[in-house]
Amino acid sequence: MPSFTTIIQKFANKGEKTGWRYVDIPPDIITCLKLKNKKEFRIKGAIDDVKFDRMACYPIGDGNFIIALNAELRKKLKKDEGAMVSIKFSMDKAEALQSAELLTCLAEDAVAGKHFDSLLVSHKNYFHRYVYTAKGDATKAARIVNIINAMYKKQNFGEMIRELKQKNKG
Repeated sequence: MPSFTTIIQKFANKGEKTGWRYVDIPPDIITCLKLKNKKEFRIKGAIDDVKFDRMACYPIGDGNFIIALNAELRKKLKKDEGAMVSIKFSMDKAEALQSAELLTCLAEDAVAGKHFDSLLVSHKNYFHRYVYTAKGDATKAARIVNIINAMYKKQNFGEMIRELKQKNKG
């Protein structure tokens, strides 16, 4: 099981990744993983003593990868940019979570379903996770409505979230 210690960093200005907190995966560990391609992959393991699964490792060019640390995870770690963390992980081969409710709604709406089907698998997974992580039925239903509306606007997940945040500010 690969392990390493590193410092949490933050993207200052990197397009859709601006503001992301992340850690770099050392090149020697990437070499040991013997990846068949330079695409996103999933890992499971622990950061400090906080266990995780299905965490994405993103390619950032030149064969380098990062692990993005979302706000929920940083809160559990009680750490942010500049803090040192220890990471141990293995590859996570588990299938992506899918929302049956979202799939049903997309099947019933040809326009939304067609656009959703045109998305990359990783982008579809963002939408499924958005629905799957809803805590209540009302929140789940509202999120599905947001996704259907986004499909009509031909938005990706990031565009949808940014638009929703902008509406909530106004």
